[in-house]
Amino acid sequence: MKLIRNQPGSETPTDSEAAVSRHTWKILVVDDEADMRTLTRLNLKGFTFNNQELQFLEAASADEARHLLRTHDDIAIALLDVVMETDDAGLRLVEFIRNELGNKMTRLIIRTGQPGVAPERYVIDNFDIDDYKDKTELTATRLYTTVRSALKSYRDLKTIDLNRIGLAHVLNAAPDLYRISNSSLSTFFEGVLTQIVGLCNLAEMSFISTIDGMVATFDGQTVNVMATTGPTSDHHRFEEIRQQCSAAIASGRLPEKIRQNGIIIPLMVGGRPVGFIYVEPTRPLSSADIDLLKIMAQQCSSALENLRLHLDLHNAYDNAIDMLADIAEFKDKTTGQHIRRIDNYSRMVAGELGIPEGEAALFGKASRLHDVGKIGIPDEILRKRGKLTAEEFEIMKMHVTIGASILSHDRSLSIAREVALSHHERWTGGGYPSGRPSSETSLLTRIVSVVDVFDALISRRPYKEPWPVADAAAYIEGAAGSQFDPAVVAAFLKLLRNGQFDEVMASVHSDNQAPLYP
Repeated sequence: MKLIRNQPGSETPTDSEAAVSRHTWKILVVDDEADMRTLTRLNLKGFTFNNQELQFLEAASADEARHLLRTHDDIAIALLDVVMETDDAGLRLVEFIRNELGNKMTRLIIRTGQPGVAPERYVIDNFDIDDYKDKTELTATRLYTTVRSALKSYRDLKTIDLNRIGLAHVLNAAPDLYRISNSSLSTFFEGVLTQIVGLCNLAEMSFISTIDGMVATFDGQTVNVMATTGPTSDHHRFEEIRQQCSAAIASGRLPEKIRQNGIIIPLMVGGRPVGFIYVEPTRPLSSADIDLLKIMAQQCSSALENLRLHLDLHNAYDNAIDMLADIAEFKDKTTGQHIRRIDNYSRMVAGELGIPEGEAALFGKASRLHDVGKIGIPDEILRKRGKLTAEEFEIMKMHVTIGASILSHDRSLSIAREVALSHHERWTGGGYPSGRPSSETSLLTRIVSVVDVFDALISRRPYKEPWPVADAAAYIEGAAGSQFDPAVVAAFLKLLRNGQFDEVMASVHSDNQAPLYP
């Protein structure tokens, strides 16, 4: 998600807004006696734990409870009667929760008015429950103690589970940080934020309806939200938090808190702010908790620094390719925008052949250097009107080995080097420079072989007039299986006949109208 950063300024939430808790503990009460359900609500009236109130869900039977359990996967405690529609309905419900739903988090408390039907030791030994109470002993005070103890266990288990999930995200993303991409970085930040959610005891992500935490980075005047704990449907509140955090980071004056409970920690790289972590804990954090948050912020900052270095290298690679391609184009002005069209053709054909979008883009980039070796060919041969002599053609063929030599000095250009060297090889052999079958070359080389010839055919050259597109397509189709890879030809012709190259080929007309030697 990308949000354009506005000018600093925001409103302070009112006391009434701040007083409203956005988190509750869900308690499922399953009992076929309506009075028992009502009494439970009354005995727990005003109950809070960690500044969160209770939300009651009620069921008069095990069947009704199953429906609620399928709908709400964030129930903290279930108070279950045993004898309802059957003598063991409550026990079968325990098995449903633990085995069928696979829910190991909800704390299950058996309450029975007929202990003889379900003896305590038998139930504790044979069913995965957390407590067993006789209804007669469960006074208001004991119910309070039982529920509080169960909520504490639930909270601690959820914290452990969230940290486990967050750690898994971080560990899964960590290896990719060395070959970093936007997707691996997002996964890393998601893991960091998930760990922070567990640390701060934020409510479970499944029922957060507003923003309780985010990790964001700055890119000029843009704020990139890398991860959040929930949906961003409350746009006003989301925008308010974003503006307050951005303004605080930009000014360098960080308040102890943003909003009522919000905490903001800057992400720093090289002494300058590059983003922030924002969280709203549901309980006060200790100094040790804050220190741990700062350690996590340091890790986020390191990941951002790795990304910056990676992007610098990536940009340097792109700039090197563009520079070499421009040199080749400057040397042979008669080809016009041929190099740019080869880039687009190659990328689109690669995509049609199932190559992922990112890799196909790299294919297009590398294809731009297929004729870089022409900078070593004399102008009188490159610009000669009419057919080359046999001796001149031998010199022209040297552009493939010259290009390969130019690109041999950097391993990152190895794909482009093979394209430069082998794009004139033929499918069944007999091309140049080695005469080997092009089936032994890379897919990109075989793609460039097709699109280079096609674009040359429909373009004006010093030695020929442009061919009609239909004639050029017929030539390519006729050479499938002899000069060209049949699979590449099929993909190319499909795109051509569907009109998907029309925009790419639009520059051919202007090239053909331009003077040959400007």
